[in-house]
Amino acid sequence: MSTPFGLDLGNHNTVLAVARNRGIDIVVNEVSNRSTPSIVGFGQRNRFLGEAGKNKQTSNVKNTVENLKRIIGLGYDDKEFPEEAKYFSNKLVKLEDGKVGAQVKYVNQDHTFSGPQLAGMFFDRVKDTVETDIRAKVSDVCLAVPSWYTEEQRYVVADAARIAGLNPVRVVNDVTAAAVSYGVFKPDLPDVDQKPRVVALIDIGHSTYTCSIIGFKKGEFKVLGTAWDKHFGGRNFDHAITEHFIEEFKSKYKFDVNENPKAYSRVSAAAEKLKKVLSANSAAPFNIESVMNDVDVSSQFSRKELEELMEPLLKRVHEPIYNALAQAKLNVEDVDFVELIGGTSRIPVLKESISKAFNKQLSTTLNQDEAIAKGAAFICAIHSPTLRVKPFKFEDMHAYSVSYSWDKQVEDEDHLEVFPAGSTFPSTKMITLHRTGDFSMEAYYTRKEELPENVPTHIAKWEITGVQLPEGATSVPVKLKLRCDPSGLHIIEEAYTLEDIIVKEEIPLPEDAPEGAEPEYKEVTKTVKKDSLNIIEHTFGLKSEELKALVDKETEMANQDKLVAETEDRKNALEEYIYTLRGKLDEEYAPFASEQEKEKLRDQLTKAEDWLYEDGYDTTKARYVAKYEELASTGNIIRGRYLSKQEEQKQAYRQKDEAKKMAELSEKLNAQRNSEAENKESKKDSEGDVNLD
Repeated sequence: MSTPFGLDLGNHNTVLAVARNRGIDIVVNEVSNRSTPSIVGFGQRNRFLGEAGKNKQTSNVKNTVENLKRIIGLGYDDKEFPEEAKYFSNKLVKLEDGKVGAQVKYVNQDHTFSGPQLAGMFFDRVKDTVETDIRAKVSDVCLAVPSWYTEEQRYVVADAARIAGLNPVRVVNDVTAAAVSYGVFKPDLPDVDQKPRVVALIDIGHSTYTCSIIGFKKGEFKVLGTAWDKHFGGRNFDHAITEHFIEEFKSKYKFDVNENPKAYSRVSAAAEKLKKVLSANSAAPFNIESVMNDVDVSSQFSRKELEELMEPLLKRVHEPIYNALAQAKLNVEDVDFVELIGGTSRIPVLKESISKAFNKQLSTTLNQDEAIAKGAAFICAIHSPTLRVKPFKFEDMHAYSVSYSWDKQVEDEDHLEVFPAGSTFPSTKMITLHRTGDFSMEAYYTRKEELPENVPTHIAKWEITGVQLPEGATSVPVKLKLRCDPSGLHIIEEAYTLEDIIVKEEIPLPEDAPEGAEPEYKEVTKTVKKDSLNIIEHTFGLKSEELKALVDKETEMANQDKLVAETEDRKNALEEYIYTLRGKLDEEYAPFASEQEKEKLRDQLTKAEDWLYEDGYDTTKARYVAKYEELASTGNIIRGRYLSKQEEQKQAYRQKDEAKKMAELSEKLNAQRNSEAENKESKKDSEGDVNLD
């Protein structure tokens, strides 16, 4: 059975957590880091995913894609596109569906990949990371995504998980997942019949700032309000520092870093490190060797300068807080605690501004980097049939009102607001329509003016078929089960026709009825389910044939990555064998080979080494294996002699040791016998002395 795991899809780093019987653990990757860079890179033969992509980013900058969370569902003509594009180092292109794709050079050809493909590649990599860490297969995953993700983006990220062979059991808002971590592990929350503890949970990550106002009780919580600034995060600070030094270098060193993508990448990476240093220090040096044109650069930067540089951004700190409080219909004084998570929340000026906004000390009782992943893993465990988890329920809230409309056939109305803004989900609503035949329904955001720019009002469409009219009837009642599921997706879960039937219902006997009186019945009309209807959905999710094609493509690329990795392993094994055998031939193997054998083997090793760095530098796995076996056919003979001698010596040592132990045992037994004999003689002498008396 699959181990449930949670995936916190960060814009800069992704954190993974697994739920097991003993608790929730963070997964470490191949270099023992507790987070994995959210990066996909492409090379001449294979891809570089996660840590490998980060390591090669500077030298492979044009073929490395970052900001995976932001490219999902992004339209090329969206007004946000220019803001997002400045954080991408690779070429972005417009796809046939109008979305943004990344164009890269892969296996010496130009390739264009969509957002779900890129995310699917990364998910496939982290799935392997989890399986390696826990030594078991995984499929069920809970994906933590930004609260501002639209219905379309939630479908896309779920499809990306399916491309990687995962089963997305739930898509959850990241701050809601962190709230689960808070609610599950806090022992001092109010009882269910008491006033809830109101917590402002603030997450400032690499690209997004979110504030949720949440009411906690033991075993449950309810999101009261959520607001965000989707263009406020650590990358804004990094970009500002980078641009500052680019301008400084123009005047100081007379070159423009913008002209060299590799140089820009190095300055950006150094800017990120500087930002982190300034969180703990008031000033820090900024030095990069040979950044461009073989020029070393050096400068100094202070925390005060950074704050002055970011003043326009810092003016926006309070907006999400006040918007979330307004949604929750609460004042600052109603908030009991302010909990901070997210790496960027460590910046002192941000903490100071948030503390002033609430007029409270800030709390950091949650792990700022791992709380979301742990909460997502717990949510995934709730859905698992194999794990028992602590009972816990929670409700998120609709940011925008959602209505359903239908073909006008009998009713005067043709639409209904079903899930108002501020209402909670998951939730279900039942409606009854009178239909004259098959019909269609559509879900849409009720008020376009409330939506962010470029977000379409359309959510989904369904065709309801199989409606059959009773003989002589002009319409038939149809019951529809409308649902906003736990992932925040709006669906029609069930549709069926109704019919009235007459049944006999027993009339209760009066209290003074004689004993043995016959019961009386009356005929009543009851409405019951008749025929289940077919529901054909048209959502943002990929069609089955499209999904299968992307799964096949990912499998093909993953197999190529695996082959390249195995080939590199065989090449390294051959190289190691050449140098190891050459060294041992002059040392421990020397007594076990004739001079003729040594000469022949040395010649083979030299030729294999020359081949490895010339014709065999880039060849197939099979040729490396064949060359290794060719050398081993001779080397193993000598090694066998060496091991035989080693075994003989071990056997001799064992025999000598056993003989020594036997001698010691014999000596011990003899000493024991002598001691017993002396004691016996001594006893006889004592008895003789008594008789003489």
